[in-house]
Amino acid sequence: MISVVKARGRTFSAEDLELIRSLIRQGNLNRQRISQEVCRALNWRKPDGGLKDMSCRVALLRLHRDGIIELPPPLSKDNNRLRPIKFTPASDPGEPITVPLHDLGSIRFIRVSGSKQSHFWNELIERYHYLGYTRLPGAQIRDLIYTDSGVLLGAIGFSSPAWALRPRDELIGWTKEQRLKHLNLVVNNSRFLLLPWVYVKNLASKILSLTAKRLPQEWQATYGYTPVLLETFVDKERYRGTCYKAANWSYVGETQGRGKWDRLNEYKLPVKSIYLYPLHKNFRQILAGSD
Repeated sequence: MISVVKARGRTFSAEDLELIRSLIRQGNLNRQRISQEVCRALNWRKPDGGLKDMSCRVALLRLHRDGIIELPPPLSKDNNRLRPIKFTPASDPGEPITVPLHDLGSIRFIRVSGSKQSHFWNELIERYHYLGYTRLPGAQIRDLIYTDSGVLLGAIGFSSPAWALRPRDELIGWTKEQRLKHLNLVVNNSRFLLLPWVYVKNLASKILSLTAKRLPQEWQATYGYTPVLLETFVDKERYRGTCYKAANWSYVGETQGRGKWDRLNEYKLPVKSIYLYPLHKNFRQILAGSD
C-alpha cells in the first residue's frame, strides 16, 4: 500500500491520495475541476493566494500515469494539443531596420493583455523564434516590443523557472526544501525574439537591460511578490549568448541535455548554456533563507 508519493515537488500522504480518489469517484468533475478542488482541499496556493492549478494538473497527471490514481478521460482527445497557429499579414516581414541604436528612439514594452494581443504574440513566436510557440508554464509576463513611433521590433516572455538546475542550485546554495519554498522567486526568460529584419547593433542587450529594470515591479503588481533572480537558456549550437553577456548576465554552466520527465536518459535534447541575472544583490541569502 502506498503511503507517501511525491509529484511536482509536493508530497502526497495516503490521506491526500484518498481525498483525490474520493473527488474522482464523484464522477461529475472533469480533470480541471478535480485539480481545482484538490488545490482548495490541500490549500495548494500561489504566493498571491490563487490556486496552484497548473502545478496540480501536472502532479495529478504524473500520479495517473504512474497508476496511483485514475483520472477520468479528457473532455477532448486533442485536449492537450495546441491548435495550429495561422500566420496573418500582421506578422509578415517588414522593411529592414538598420539605423544605429541612438537613432532608434525610445523603446516601448506593451504588456500582452486580451486575446488579440495574445494571439499576435503567439504568432510572432511561432513564425520567427526557432523554438516556436508553446504555452509558457505557470506565472508569466509577455511583452510586445516597439519603438516609440510604433515600429514593431520583437517580443519577449518570462515564466516559471526550471524545477531543478544543478549549476543554478549550486550557485545559490539552497537545500531542496529551500528550493521548494522559494523557487517562485526565480523567473525564466523563456522567449526573446528580435524580428529577423531588425539589424540594430546592441539593441538586444539594451532590451534585456531595460526589461531587468522593469520586471520586478511588474511581477509584484501582477502576482504580489518580487522575484530576485532571472535565468535563461541559450542553445550553444545556434548562439553564443552575446547579448546576454553584454547585458551582464552570467554564464554558470550547461544543461544535461535531458527533458524534465526523462528519468532513464532516453531522450536527448540540445545542450544549452545557462545564464543568470540577479535582480537583488542579496539573492542568495533570500533564496536560501528560511523566511
